[in-house]
Amino acid sequence: MSGSLVTKNGKHLVNKISDYQFQIYKEDSRGMNVPVTIFANDLLISKMALDRTLDQAVNVTTLPGVKKHVVVLPDGHEGYGFPVGGVAASDLEEGIISPGGVGYDINCGVRLIRTNLLESDIHSKLKILVDSLFSSIPTGVGSEGAIKLTSSELDDLLIDGAKWSVENGYGIDTDLESCEENGKMKGADPINISTNARKRGSMQLGSLGSGNHFLEIQKVDKIYDEEAANTMGIRKEGEIQILIHCGSRGFGHQVCSDYLRLSEQAMKKYNLNVVDRELACVPNTSVEGESYRKSMFSALNFAWANRQMLTHWTRKTFQRVLQLSEQDLGMELVYDVSHNIAKVERHRVDGEGSRDLVVHRKGATRAFPPGMEQLPVKFRSVGQPVIIPGSMGTASWILLGSPKSMDLSFGSTAHGAGRTMSRSEAKRTHTLDDVKKKLESRGIYVKSLTKNGLIEESPDAYKDVDMVADVSHKVGIATKVVRLVPLGVIKG
Repeated sequence: MSGSLVTKNGKHLVNKISDYQFQIYKEDSRGMNVPVTIFANDLLISKMALDRTLDQAVNVTTLPGVKKHVVVLPDGHEGYGFPVGGVAASDLEEGIISPGGVGYDINCGVRLIRTNLLESDIHSKLKILVDSLFSSIPTGVGSEGAIKLTSSELDDLLIDGAKWSVENGYGIDTDLESCEENGKMKGADPINISTNARKRGSMQLGSLGSGNHFLEIQKVDKIYDEEAANTMGIRKEGEIQILIHCGSRGFGHQVCSDYLRLSEQAMKKYNLNVVDRELACVPNTSVEGESYRKSMFSALNFAWANRQMLTHWTRKTFQRVLQLSEQDLGMELVYDVSHNIAKVERHRVDGEGSRDLVVHRKGATRAFPPGMEQLPVKFRSVGQPVIIPGSMGTASWILLGSPKSMDLSFGSTAHGAGRTMSRSEAKRTHTLDDVKKKLESRGIYVKSLTKNGLIEESPDAYKDVDMVADVSHKVGIATKVVRLVPLGVIKG
């Protein structure tokens, strides 16, 4: 592609800046406060132009207090209000906070667990491992977790996050050091969490859920950066790694729903008008903004506690099936990153110097470079691990945060492959046997609660994750470290 293309509704020209960067220039007549920057190649951006991805990004530029630019990452696709794979930063004092800019699955995220195992160590017991994990970890829409919490226990968990899980016997202290925000977002306060959200949360802790959430047994396919891989405890090709991808379940969904309604009502109070009702927002410093932030932070903590419990049961399953000790297995948490989040960070804005901004990452991963105090000590010399899960049956990637990300993308990169096919289209296109045969032909054993859960997540329903990682690498916002491929998968 050269020159420009037009977005779906025909309103906006997309200008090609380089092979991997595109821009929609700021147009005052359309109410744009800043331009849109898209990191993609020709194929990926042509797919974005087929749905509302780019038009939604332009809509986000019209929100009050948005700074520098709105970013669309290479996995970008249409979402609710904000595009998935989108990043926007608003002024802390004069800007807004938007539930749609975080998303329904608050702190949908992913964690990587390394092991001392090689593929040859588990080959004969792979199916038993997958079946045992499926039995140990509740999956599926509305699935109930293994633990039921009292109201006071839920409050404690919402304040302490993964720390609550570890203190209650579901993990070890070093796990907390390997989580974004140490698995506990300070400032969480469940005081305004609705009864419906509490009910859903108290029943679903310790469950994987459905959709694109999964637990995968993977192996190292190729190492691109040996120094960074060694820092992460990954030594050679063929090593077994575990990837857990899930979020805040129905609890986070209800928090988002509650505050979307509240924001819609409150906009009149603050004389806020948006070009799309899905962009409902409130001033960041308002009573409603503060209430949403405290509740959203509580949902972040729920998700970290949830992933921590799944990690504990995964370790116990491996010990039981393989009859190996914790020390022999060496199942250490490499890192846990959030995908759907909004928090205050300091970034440089052209002509304004460094300032505090509310960074919304909607289907985007933080990708901080070396030297940042927010990173665990062991990663400060190399940069933050970035984990990009592929779609079921395809590769996943470990990248490394780069200094360029701070200037180009508010310290962010892609969060996954990004859908190109709706779930209903996937069901029309594929059969259960078709999907299973394709996975089996690649040597992948899958266990799913429902046939739709498998069909809807067919690998070709997503973009090419290798291409997404390649764009991130070539732009320089996060660089390649390790490519992983799946051996066994459990899904809802």
